[in-house]
This record gives sequence, C-alpha cells and structure tokens, in this order.
Amino acid sequence: MAYLTDRKRVEGLGAAGSGTTHHWQQTILSIALVVLIPLFIFTFGTVLGGTYEEIVAYYSRPVPALIALLTLVVGWVHFAKGVQVLIEDYVSGSTRKFMIVATNCVSYAAALAGVYAIARLAL
Repeated sequence: MAYLTDRKRVEGLGAAGSGTTHHWQQTILSIALVVLIPLFIFTFGTVLGGTYEEIVAYYSRPVPALIALLTLVVGWVHFAKGVQVLIEDYVSGSTRKFMIVATNCVSYAAALAGVYAIARLAL
C-alpha cells in the first residue's frame, strides 16, 4: 500500500528513494572531516611561513601529502553533496538541474585542481 497523499498521487511526486543514502554519505563525510581538518591544520601549520623549498620538501613526505589530499577531496565532495541538497530544497524546474550539474562540475574541478597541486608538490 502506498502512503501518498491525494495531491502527491496526482502530481506523481513520491519519495525519490535516495534520501537515506545521501544522509549517510554526508554523515560519514562529516565524521571524516572532523578527523581530517585538525590533522590538516596541524600539518599545514608547521610549514606556514616557510620558503618554497621547505614546503616542497615537507609535502614530499607521504603523510602530510596524504592528509592534505584527503582533506581537499573529502571537503569538496562534502560541499558538492551539501549544495545539491540546498538546490533541491530551494530551486525548481530546469534551473534546478542546471545548477546541480554546474555546482557538481565546479566542485569536482576544484577537487581535481587540489589533487594536481598536491601531486605537483609531492612529486
């Protein structure tokens, strides 16, 4: 038996079925960021104000580079998913689809740029 109101039945606007998955992904990403942000601040703070050579030498080590890489990627993915929820709640029509695609493209492009920058420093 479907638990839809008469209005939802007429409009065909039932549950999308992906809200729980999206919520758990956001929760896991949030927990990861709670761990990664202090680690990133600690590792970044030690080379803050250093010369370019010191920073390259520091991020050539695997642990600081990996922490920075994970923080950037997880942060941008979390941002993309959060903005998607905001757009779904407050924008309607074809503008919604365009904005979701645009913000996903910008978010993943920024994550890719961060990965490239860390890879250039580390290698």
